[in-house]
Amino acid sequence: MTSTSDAEIRDILSSVKTIALVGWSAKPDRPSHRVADYLKRKGYRVIPVNPGQAGQEALGETVVATLAEAGPVDMVDIFRRSEEAGPVADEAVRLGAKVVWMQIGVVDEAAASRARGAGVKVVMNRCPAIEIPRLGL
Repeated sequence: MTSTSDAEIRDILSSVKTIALVGWSAKPDRPSHRVADYLKRKGYRVIPVNPGQAGQEALGETVVATLAEAGPVDMVDIFRRSEEAGPVADEAVRLGAKVVWMQIGVVDEAAASRARGAGVKVVMNRCPAIEIPRLGL
């Protein structure tokens, strides 16, 4: 697995402003909900992506059904099973995201390679809500 350096993670988390969180849950006890809320409190614009919750309000945004509906975003944070991450990563690249971030437990080397080949930064098997305090951001 290609590792992302602390310097690269620091650069990513310091430069992105808008994050689409794919797999957001409306349930407050779910990790995707807690991470989205944390990122929002840290000053990021977080757009929740969940077809089952589309149209609801969350995090000061309207929940959207698809990544394409999120509009232009800097980073796509993927809270899906590893086998579902590839199509999301590919769509993120097509839509012009600068970063594809796969959450803890989410690993797709082939998708990561495709994204990197398209000039997109990739972080896998990490959580921004852990990395931000760890790096003192």
